[in-house]
Amino acid sequence: MTIQIVEDDGALSDGIVLALREPELCFVQSRDVKSAKEDFTERSPELVILDVNLPDGSGYDYLKWLRERSQLPVLVLTANDMEMDEVRSLALGADDYMTKPFSLAVLRARIEALMRRSGGRRQTAYTEDGFFFDFEELRFLKDGRELSLSVNEQRLLRLLVEHPGQLLTRNVLIDRIWSDDGAFVDENALSVTVNRLRGKLEEKGKASYIQTVYGQGYLWKKSRES
Repeated sequence: MTIQIVEDDGALSDGIVLALREPELCFVQSRDVKSAKEDFTERSPELVILDVNLPDGSGYDYLKWLRERSQLPVLVLTANDMEMDEVRSLALGADDYMTKPFSLAVLRARIEALMRRSGGRRQTAYTEDGFFFDFEELRFLKDGRELSLSVNEQRLLRLLVEHPGQLLTRNVLIDRIWSDDGAFVDENALSVTVNRLRGKLEEKGKASYIQTVYGQGYLWKKSRES
């Protein structure tokens, strides 16, 4: 699971990483709104710890931008201790709110609670428009018919459906799908995998769930009709 920490105080950000560090967690540390958006697109975090006061703008702007793309858990961590700030954060879609100074032990407990409630926002089964994908049981159905997917097709599909509507760049997809292989992977391998997966999911002549953003990457359009 990847946690994004959006905090301009480098020492504080490093302290949060040390307090939360577990073998199954990795972190991306962003120092401002601009880098937070770039890091979100590149790294696809599954939980965000967000400061409100950032050098190039407000964390609220990032929260609004984020909620247009994802429902991942967000904990606002800020020096702003007015009730209206907490209300605004929750109204914009934050899942929790803490003020500075704070206890690292309490922060850790809050993050663990968010992870439990959200299940890490990771789906093991996906059902939509006649699809049923169970990534734990490795069972994939379309309108009740079994689909035979290769390992790389399964990895690609899971990445896409776990981030609906979110652009996943070609570099991110290649890294996530082939990272365990330890060999150089030509970019054409991703195009081939995408086309093969599309062929198994789609009927000829109909729009694809896997949308191409030319020159950048791919995203999963939750419904063809939306």
